Amino acid sequence: MKFPYNDTVLAHFKNPHNVGTMDDPDGKATVGSPACGDMVTVYLKVDKETSVITDMKFQSYGCASNIATGSIITDLALNKTIEEAKNITWQQASEELGGLPPIKAHCSVLAVEGLHEAIQNYEEKHGLVKEKVPTTEEVIRKRLKHVMNPVKGLDLIRTNLVTEILVDGGVVTIGIDLPGNHQFAPNIEEEIRDRIENLWDVDEVKVNFTE
Repeated sequence: MKFPYNDTVLAHFKNPHNVGTMDDPDGKATVGSPACGDMVTVYLKVDKETSVITDMKFQSYGCASNIATGSIITDLALNKTIEEAKNITWQQASEELGGLPPIKAHCSVLAVEGLHEAIQNYEEKHGLVKEKVPTTEEVIRKRLKHVMNPVKGLDLIRTNLVTEILVDGGVVTIGIDLPGNHQFAPNIEEEIRDRIENLWDVDEVKVNFTE
């Protein structure tokens, strides 16, 4: 049986580039789910004057393809402008790695999705979003699909942890079916705020846990 990974993939898997976390990143995003087998977190530092990505880190939970694609996208995006990095595709990541097994192609998609969402997070934080879509319940629900329920390893929506979503003017209220003193409550609230507080027309986010 032929080994599924080429030498380039194995090199990035064994010695991945730019692994780690980042204090006070300009942009950050987590995509995927450990329950599904793969998850990637991407961190960005951006020069405000030139819009160039000056530093980038990633963390990966998953297989060799997941780690290798996380590594390669940092190489591809570093020293690129935000607009240039937006154009990086999963096909490009896969080609740079010399190809991935078809069953693992989703790993390159996931890594690039993490890059693009980290860029979106940066633009929202700094008021750089060009298309200002009004925040609705559906917008909030879509974003909550990317917030993990650590108890289940899936997102808040699929695990039915969200009991309420209200959008009233600039105030967004979210009900979570979990006690406020639960060990994961602070992490969940932090992720919710990371996903929602930077929306251009949101002034306040209220996260209500059960008593």
